[in-house]
Amino acid sequence: MLRVVAVVAVLLVFVYGLVDVIRTDRRATRGISKTAWIVVMILLPILGAVLWFLIGRPYNIGPAPQPASHPTAPDDDPDFLRNLEVRRRNQAEAERLKKLKAELEAKERKLKGESKADDSGDVNS
Repeated sequence: MLRVVAVVAVLLVFVYGLVDVIRTDRRATRGISKTAWIVVMILLPILGAVLWFLIGRPYNIGPAPQPASHPTAPDDDPDFLRNLEVRRRNQAEAERLKKLKAELEAKERKLKGESKADDSGDVNS
């Protein structure tokens, strides 16, 4: 029974160490490269695991940086909604300016048409 417990404990330490080596960023390993740590772990399971935990494992500086969370949908993103409102206002303003420009051009054509009629009326008189 004690033998089985020892074998299971060694196996657990080996598997945990190997998984830890594999999941560790290659730039964060200490001592030797990540590939070399994997080879050491496979060739010397017990000694490799102990060496990994004592020498190779990166320092625990703090919690891993969390990726910036963002809303999952555009309608949950306040920046998107704010930009959407700004775009809507800009489009409405552009349409209003276009309409005013068209009205101004129509008035100018009307005035030019009246001035041509006045000019042609002066010639006939």
